[in-house]
Amino acid sequence: MAANAIDQTRRMLSLVTYLRERPGAHVADVARAFGITEDELISDLDVLPMCGTSFRGGDLLDIDTDGDRIWWHNPDDVAAPLRLAADEATALLVAARAVATLPGLRESDRDALVRATAKLEAAAGEAAGASARLSVTFESEGGVFAEVDRAISERRRLWVRYYSPARDELTEREVDPIRLFAVGHTYMEAWCRLSEARRTFRLDRVVEIRLLDEHAAPPELELRDLSEGLVQPSADDPEVVVEVGPGGRWVAEYYPHDRADELPDGGLRITLRTPDPASLRRLALRLGSDGRIVVPRELADSAREAAKAALAAYEGV
Repeated sequence: MAANAIDQTRRMLSLVTYLRERPGAHVADVARAFGITEDELISDLDVLPMCGTSFRGGDLLDIDTDGDRIWWHNPDDVAAPLRLAADEATALLVAARAVATLPGLRESDRDALVRATAKLEAAAGEAAGASARLSVTFESEGGVFAEVDRAISERRRLWVRYYSPARDELTEREVDPIRLFAVGHTYMEAWCRLSEARRTFRLDRVVEIRLLDEHAAPPELELRDLSEGLVQPSADDPEVVVEVGPGGRWVAEYYPHDRADELPDGGLRITLRTPDPASLRRLALRLGSDGRIVVPRELADSAREAAKAALAAYEGV
């Protein structure tokens, strides 16, 4: 399901350019050019009029079809050079200045960001004025970030108390930090001395952190390619099968999976892999009546017991 959505998005972006260059194109010709059925093309055309160059609802694509030919009535209006509104300029400038103050940012990147911000201010003109009165601080994880950044710079080991939501427990461990990176949240990749393996720690889950005098000496490791996201299941990871009803189909969009088979009730039977199957227990609780874990049996039993315990706690209240 996720792959289909991505393919459709890419196709519609190409479709906009294609239709602009071919006014009055025939539906059959366009469908043939993109290798899709006419019904799929009509479905794309139903979505395009809800797209445009402004989230405020203006400058939308005025595209329609009579079933035989496709007409785009405002290509020149939509293709006009974009201008930042005051709120858009403010959001961009505040975010850019905040990121430029983060510790650990490479100086070359910081300089490039400062230059880009200056160009943005010049382009925004008066609309940039409000941004000068606003600022953003990363208080929830800023102290942890600074300690990790210092440990990496000085090649020193760290002691951390870390909360693991999958197991709902706090652990204490010493780690040799390798790098900081951001994928939605900010993470530290490190060699964990407790598990003697590479581990990833989300900074906002670090309860306590302390810089140690010991020299950090993580083994030589090839850095993970994060271009496909933080979670990248391996073929060697345990297999988990989850069945969801129509209300749980979103799972296939948010969780990388091997396959998603349609069920008679409109739901899906999703097969995925994860190095830590226990982490999916929270997914089962979130789904409630919209889904259940089928395989492995012990994980299904664990999720069922967790749900019973949660219900019992509510009954007690």
